[in-house]
Amino acid sequence: MPIDPQLLRAQCAKTLDRTDFPGLGTKHAGKVRDSYVKDGKRTIIVTDRISAFDVVLGTIPFKGQVLNQIAAFWFERTRDVAPNHVLAVPDPNVTVGRECRLVPIEFVVRGYLTGVTSTSIWTAYANGERVYCGHRLPEGLRKHERLPRPLLTPTTKAEQGAHDELTSRDEIVARGVASAELYDRAEQLVLRLFAEGQQWAEKQGLILVDTKYELGIDPEGRLVVIDEIHTPDSSRYWYLDSYERALSEGADPKAMDKEYVRRWLAERGYKGEGAPPALPDDIRCEAARRYVETYERITGRGFEADTEPPVDRIRRNLGL
Repeated sequence: MPIDPQLLRAQCAKTLDRTDFPGLGTKHAGKVRDSYVKDGKRTIIVTDRISAFDVVLGTIPFKGQVLNQIAAFWFERTRDVAPNHVLAVPDPNVTVGRECRLVPIEFVVRGYLTGVTSTSIWTAYANGERVYCGHRLPEGLRKHERLPRPLLTPTTKAEQGAHDELTSRDEIVARGVASAELYDRAEQLVLRLFAEGQQWAEKQGLILVDTKYELGIDPEGRLVVIDEIHTPDSSRYWYLDSYERALSEGADPKAMDKEYVRRWLAERGYKGEGAPPALPDDIRCEAARRYVETYERITGRGFEADTEPPVDRIRRNLGL
């Protein structure tokens, strides 16, 4: 059942845009997640902030709840495919995980020739490039077409406010960011996860187009998945039933992800430089509706919106 539009509009004034819980440990603020580290644990609070083009744009109602619960679903579902850091999910917006040593690479896996940013694989291909992040691409591919095989196209991890940069396996190894052995293990792991994600998404009537993974080394030296997995912030989803028609007509496939917000910005000439235009509540609510629908389509569960003031609820659920 679709979420009540009036509930979404009312929640626009009650979003979680920042946190301050010093009792949880040392705070690390990201674009969307605020993490607190203490005693070998990382408490991740997923806020309602939304970012695009590496810029924080504002907030979306219930976004943090949706992202955290989608990630929890996927972490549990893929536990046998790849180990992860999760210890508990004590609140709709919170995941507690083991603290791990970050592998300083964004592991971006792409299954389709698509994208709208200046660094996307489609933009590069349309500009005549046939080697992308070390992978040679065949001639004659169309926009939004499925790639011959999924590709790991890594990027560097930039500080907040800066842009990630495309790189390749050879560059990563040459710069000493990761050893060849570690990179190859990571590649095998993320490609297994992507295959599992695509298979499940197809069962739910969706296409997992591309995604990014963050990996860490846990205290036992294992390579594990951290942060989030297959959420609409880290992933692009298309509707399966309309994809072939869109491809044949040269149209953009119907999407279920934050590409909606990114496209709205791009239509207004914004692609990450300077101050972004403010998101109207109509755009925020439509983005929220899409996030909720994504949760329900992926998990097969109804979304239960928690409207309690988030700071008070988190404080209670974490015993602060």
